[in-house]
Amino acid sequence: MSARSVDKRSGVAAPALSGKAAATLVVGGSGFLGCNLADSFLRDGEKVIVLDNLSRPGVERNLEWLVDNHGGAVEAEIADIRDLAAIEPVFKDAKAIFHFAAQTAVTTSLLQPVDDFETNARGTLNVLEAARRAGRRAPVIFASTNKVYGGLAGLEMEEAGDRYLPADAVTRRYGVGEAQPLDFSTPYGCSKGVADQYVLDYAKSFGLPTAVLRMSCVYGPRQFGTEDQGWVAHFLIRALAGEPISIYGDGKQVRDILHVGDAVAAYRALLTSIDRFHGRAFNLGGGPDNAVSLAEVLHEIELLTARRLMTEKCDWRAGDQLYFVADTRVLADAVGWRPHTGWRAGLRDLHAWLLQDWAEVSKSRFRDRPRRVTA
Repeated sequence: MSARSVDKRSGVAAPALSGKAAATLVVGGSGFLGCNLADSFLRDGEKVIVLDNLSRPGVERNLEWLVDNHGGAVEAEIADIRDLAAIEPVFKDAKAIFHFAAQTAVTTSLLQPVDDFETNARGTLNVLEAARRAGRRAPVIFASTNKVYGGLAGLEMEEAGDRYLPADAVTRRYGVGEAQPLDFSTPYGCSKGVADQYVLDYAKSFGLPTAVLRMSCVYGPRQFGTEDQGWVAHFLIRALAGEPISIYGDGKQVRDILHVGDAVAAYRALLTSIDRFHGRAFNLGGGPDNAVSLAEVLHEIELLTARRLMTEKCDWRAGDQLYFVADTRVLADAVGWRPHTGWRAGLRDLHAWLLQDWAEVSKSRFRDRPRRVTA
C-alpha cells in the first residue's frame, strides 16, 4: 500500500494515483477554445484528458476531430461539472487543469439564472474542489470574461465615425486594465464573477496554483458561433448562408477580437509561469491593434464573401458594453506574450476554415444519405 501525503495548507490527503501517466486536463475540451488548446498539447506529444458534457450543439464534432487526429493520446470523459462525484475521479491524473466549461450567454442567464449559477459558479467550485482533493497541486487556469467589469458605465464615451471610443486618452490608447473595479451585472456577469473570485481565493486559502484570464472576444477555426456567443463566427456563418444578421444596438460597439491561436499561446505561457503568477488575474484580448466595431467587421465580411449582407436592427441587450478593449500590458510583461494575428488576417483564416468545414459536412451528409435502390 502506498503512503498518503498530506498538503499542510489544504489539509487534503493525496490519494494513491492510478498509475497512468499524468496528463493535461481540459475541462470543456470539446468547446471552441478548449479543443484548440487540447490540440496544441497533443501536437507536442502530450497526453490530454478532455472533460465535457457535450451539451453545446456542434462540439461533438470537435471531440471527433481530436480523436481522429490524435487517437489514443486523447482521453474523453463525458461528465458534467455540476456533478462533483462524477468529475472527481478524472482529476487524479491531471498535472495541469484548464477550465473552459461554462454557460456562456448573457441572454440565457436572464432566462435561466439558476441554471447559469449552477454551471458557472457551482461548477467552477466543483472543479476547484476536485483539483484540491486530488492532492497533486495541479495548476488551475480559468477562462473568465471581461463582463466581470460590468457595463463600464463610468467610462465616458465619444462617437468617432462608426465606433465608440473612450474620452480618456490613456484608456483610448491602451484599453481597460485590471485596475478597473469589478462590477458584476446580469446573472452571467455575477456567476462568472463569483467563479473568477473563487479561483483566485483557492490560491490564497488552499495554496492551489491558480490564475485567471479575463477574456475579450476570441474567434477562429472550430468555432460554431451563435447569436448569443461567438459573434464573429456567427456573422460569417450567417453571411455564407445568405441569412440576415441581427445587430443589437447601433453596431458601433467596439471589441478587441483575438485569434484563437494567440489565445492558446497566452494560456500556455501562463501555465509555464504559474509558479510566479499564481493567484493573479490578467486581461486577455487582441488589444488596441485589434479593436474593431461590429460595423467594421460586417464591412470586412462583405469584402471576404463578395456579397451584400442583410442586417436587422434590434434593441440594445442587457449588459452590453459600448466599448471593451483589453489592456494586455500586464500579461505581456509577465509572460512575454503578444498577439501575432491581425484581425483581418484572422477573419480570413476563419472564413477559409468555415468553407472547408461546410464542404466536409456536406460530403459526410451525402455519404450517410440512404441510397435509392432500383429494380
